[in-house]
Amino acid sequence: MRKILQDKEIAVLESLKAAQGPMGSWNLVEKLEEKGYYISSATIGRILNSLEKRGYAKKDGNNGRIITQEGLYALSNNKIKNHINEQTQTLEQIISTTVLDDFIIVLQARKAIERETARLAAENITHEELSHIRKILDEQRERHAKGESIADCDIAFHKAIAKASRNKVLETLYMMLFSYGQQTSIFEYIRRQVRAVYMKSHTEIYEALKKHDAELAEKCMIGHIDSLIEDVTKYWDLFY
Repeated sequence: MRKILQDKEIAVLESLKAAQGPMGSWNLVEKLEEKGYYISSATIGRILNSLEKRGYAKKDGNNGRIITQEGLYALSNNKIKNHINEQTQTLEQIISTTVLDDFIIVLQARKAIERETARLAAENITHEELSHIRKILDEQRERHAKGESIADCDIAFHKAIAKASRNKVLETLYMMLFSYGQQTSIFEYIRRQVRAVYMKSHTEIYEALKKHDAELAEKCMIGHIDSLIEDVTKYWDLFY
C-alpha cells in the first residue's frame, strides 16, 4: 500500500486537520481552492477514499470525513521528511572544493595536536574521565542507531581527551581548531555520503586510553584522523 503522500493528499489532510468538524467533498473544494488546488468534487472524493483505505481519514456518519491519529502522524512525518530534504539540498549547495580543501588543512593540524593529546591522556586520564568518555560513546551509538546527528558526541569525545591530557595549551589549540567547523553537520553529511564507519575508531581510542597505553592511543588517534582525511578526499573525488 502506498505510504508516500502526494501534494493534493497533503492539502486534503491539512484541511481536515484545520476543520472544526467533519468535511465533505464540496467543502473541501473551496478549501483546496484557497490553497491553489482546483480539483473537482469527484476527484476529492477519490482522494478521500484513498486516504480512508490507508487509515488517514474516516467517515463521521453522513457528515463527511475527519482526520485520524494515523493521518496526523502522516502529516508530521511528511513535514520532517521535507525538512531533511531541504537541509540536504542546502548542504550540497554549501559544500565546495574550497570547503573541502579547508577541511583537509584543519584535519592535518588536528592530527599534529590530537596525537599528542591522546598520548598524554593515556598517561593521565582518571577513572571518572574514562567513565565519562564511555557514556559519550554509548550516547553516540544510540543516536547513530536512530539516524540522529552525532556531531555533539564527536565534539564531546575529542574535548574530553584534550582535557584529560592535562595540557592547557594543547586543549586550547584543539578548541580553536574545533571552531573551524570540523565537526558540524556539513562534515557529518560528507562522511555519510561516503558511508564512513565512525564508531570503530572512537572505540579503539577509548580502549587504548583504558589500558593507559600512550603509544597505542597515539597510533589510534593518527589512524582515526587519517581516515577522516581519506573520507573528505573520497568525497572530493566522487563529486568534484
